[in-house]
Amino acid sequence: MTVATDEQLQAKVVDKLHWDDRVNAANVGVTVDDAKVTLRGTVPSYRAKTIAEQDTKEIEGIIEVINHLQVQYPDSIPVPIDDEIASNVANALTWDTDIDANKIDVSVMGGLLTLRGTVDAYWKKFQVEDIGYGLTGVIDIINELAVVPTKKPEDEEIARSIENALEHNTFVEAEDVNVVVENGRVTLTGFVPNWAAWRAAHNAATYTKGVIKVVDGLAIRYLEEQEFLTEE
Repeated sequence: MTVATDEQLQAKVVDKLHWDDRVNAANVGVTVDDAKVTLRGTVPSYRAKTIAEQDTKEIEGIIEVINHLQVQYPDSIPVPIDDEIASNVANALTWDTDIDANKIDVSVMGGLLTLRGTVDAYWKKFQVEDIGYGLTGVIDIINELAVVPTKKPEDEEIARSIENALEHNTFVEAEDVNVVVENGRVTLTGFVPNWAAWRAAHNAATYTKGVIKVVDGLAIRYLEEQEFLTEE
């Protein structure tokens, strides 16, 4: 596999962001240094900011993405005041049957959404965040939700469940990922070949019952493909 230069990676990121109509990348700047990408500029929504980062991570050869994009809603879109944004978020939470909205406190200041309270599963913490970033007026999110499982499995059981999930995932070489669990807190270390594998490893931990936090110690390491000649 030929390793792409920073200039080639930059061109690929720019092309992809301009291709994705959800981003509206007219005001997005991209710089690349040693395969580490920094995104700067403005996008028209918090959802677009998130999608821009996801798009960038999908490009092979990139090892890190730093997202400094700012949300700037177009003048043509009426932006609710903070109290209205908070009310919209709170109402949206009540529509999700996975979420107990009564245990979540929502506040907004200057478009900055802060989430406090509790959820009973780690993945629900981010599901609440996903609901928030899809609403007009939100420019960023501070997620302070605590995870309080209704039933706490033993750490060994959690680790075993995560390792089993990794072994059945086609994106991940399970032996390259180390899983340590302490009081429901999962630490992942080791190497994965790309962002798809990184996401798969994180999902394996995030969606496991009893997990209250995931600490990321994984590194992206793109391996050069070796050609093996076989004689017939």
